[in-house]
Amino acid sequence: MTAGRSILRGSVQYLKGVGPRRAERFAKIDVHTGQDLLYHLPYRYEDATTVDAISELKVGQDATVIGRVVSKGVIPTRRRLRVFRAVLRDVTGHIECAWPGRPWLDRTIDKGDLLLAAGPVRFYHGKQLQPREHTVLARASDERGERPSGGRVFPVYPATEGLTHRQIRAVIELNLSRLLSDLGDDDPIPGGWLEELALPPLAEALRTLHGPSAVAQVGRCQRRLAFEELFFLQLLHARARARLRNEVRGIAFDAPATLTRALLEALPFELTAAQRRAWSQIEADMARPAPMNRLLQGDVGSGKTVVAALAMLKAIEAGRQAAIMAPTELLAEQHRRTFVKMLGPLGVEPELLTGAITGKARRQTLARIAAGDARLVVGTHALIQEGVDFASPGLVVIDEQHRFGVEQRRRLRESGEAPDALVMSATPIPRSLALVLYGDLDLSIIDELPPGRRPIRTAVRGPESRDAAFDFLGDQLAAGRQAYVIYPLVEESEALEARAATVMFEQLQARFPDAAVRLLHGRLSSAEKDEAMRSFLAGDTNLLVATTVIEVGIDVPNATVMIIEDAERFGLAQLHQLRGRVGRGAEQSYCIVFHASETPSERLVAFEKKTDGFELAEEDLRIRGQGDLFGKEQHGAVLLRFAQLDRDVDLLEAARRRARAIVDADPGLSKPAHRRFRHELDLRYAQREALYHVG
Repeated sequence: MTAGRSILRGSVQYLKGVGPRRAERFAKIDVHTGQDLLYHLPYRYEDATTVDAISELKVGQDATVIGRVVSKGVIPTRRRLRVFRAVLRDVTGHIECAWPGRPWLDRTIDKGDLLLAAGPVRFYHGKQLQPREHTVLARASDERGERPSGGRVFPVYPATEGLTHRQIRAVIELNLSRLLSDLGDDDPIPGGWLEELALPPLAEALRTLHGPSAVAQVGRCQRRLAFEELFFLQLLHARARARLRNEVRGIAFDAPATLTRALLEALPFELTAAQRRAWSQIEADMARPAPMNRLLQGDVGSGKTVVAALAMLKAIEAGRQAAIMAPTELLAEQHRRTFVKMLGPLGVEPELLTGAITGKARRQTLARIAAGDARLVVGTHALIQEGVDFASPGLVVIDEQHRFGVEQRRRLRESGEAPDALVMSATPIPRSLALVLYGDLDLSIIDELPPGRRPIRTAVRGPESRDAAFDFLGDQLAAGRQAYVIYPLVEESEALEARAATVMFEQLQARFPDAAVRLLHGRLSSAEKDEAMRSFLAGDTNLLVATTVIEVGIDVPNATVMIIEDAERFGLAQLHQLRGRVGRGAEQSYCIVFHASETPSERLVAFEKKTDGFELAEEDLRIRGQGDLFGKEQHGAVLLRFAQLDRDVDLLEAARRRARAIVDADPGLSKPAHRRFRHELDLRYAQREALYHVG
């Protein structure tokens, strides 16, 4: 992959079988150069290695046959669909093969050709093979003998309109030898590492992935590309982490633990072992002169807020200011109420700064922040806007990490001494995913709930149970409780056949005439959504009919019932977050989810059985795969092309260990043995490197 190689770096247009028009179609699948084509890998394989005897074929079977073409032709049908048909014969018998809608094959397959065909055997005036794949193994004019004895594996490539996977396969077959020849022995991963991990060299892996002789060869070669991808991503994260530790002046918080000890003594409960472990890691980070950069993950109700409060008090007792940034005004206000109750008795009065605070009140708040009189500030994005100047910033806590990207984290520590950063997430994700998305952060996990919390009773039900469930909801409302009913769409959609919140809102109003029912969905204005949530928070609304715009993290202790319609339309993480809106108070809470199909999906069965968010996150990764969990990264680039986190966890850990060891020994990657790594980082991650740069 060294720069300057004409075929690899040159336009795909100049490769055999491409040209200007086809190059435009290749561009639609992000193939612009020869190297892009080399890395455009199959997403599945048709295994036609086991050859069947024609006489033994059975209807319904998926078969591979090899035979001579004894007759052929194009036959029109009543629907004006032209079908190419060819009769193949081997030593055991003969069978008709049919290719509907592909009459042009008459020009490429000749009588006497030796043909491999693979596909399902149907019944159409007798047994008929309808090939998904075929290839001419020998021409009628070939005098070299009868035929190859075995089948083959057909790679199937991601394609686009006007460019089929067969056309892509043909182009790759025409050019693969030249591309691999130009690549040569150029491999960014040291040979010793490959031996330790039992992985093949790069050229061998690419050659095999494009043309395996057996499907069993594919996995090892996929893992080779996965390791390379994971290693350089972890190297990027390790460099960002090292820069923050080595190049940015931080604060060593070493004052006597007066406030933190006072809070621990005042708490009406003991910290769990997981909370103590997380606090110990944070406390050790804050004692170092390098800026802390840590992710605190924990399920709903696991006690992250107490740990964050201890961290903020550690900054305050050292004479510094602390701030906590929430994604919305409602959550910021909730945090302030929590900290007033928790920290007020210790003499720490939280200030609130959001976009809604304007005029004289805002000027006064900004003045107290600038003077250092505001020791703890709770706010939204308003905290990092122009005009907000902290006198002595010590710690910034960011709530709901997924709402804030690398750019926001960088802006928090741009000038002067960098404050410590603690980012929190109540959205459990698998450890492997956390290391990929947030690998520049150290990771603390609170993976147990405080004792005595009542588990939320979860039931997955079919449509026949709906009336009984809503009768139960009515009983809860009559007892003074509050409830949510969640729908996936705002308006009826015949295509999706989902119940719409707008229609059901009217039906529920009629069903519960004595209850205050409100509607909340994404098409309301910000002011309307805010007012609906505030009404529910205040207890003025008993039943909130909503789409998924209900706030993550909002705490309504009196809400005891969560009903979710058309639950198949939600991911496991989403369902778990919705369930977490209840169970905040002393009363028993319930989550009832409805499926529209005859039986519940695998995802819903897992949701009913498991209440641990981390277990559900791992299950979600297994069921859905990482594509749905990743989506697009914040800059629009797909983060992982080759690695599969449910398959390659061992490679991720190996990549992380090696990356951190290299950066610890050579932060600038300036040693001769590491310059290649630096070059690869520049090629792959120039934009992210700029975002991560904090020196």
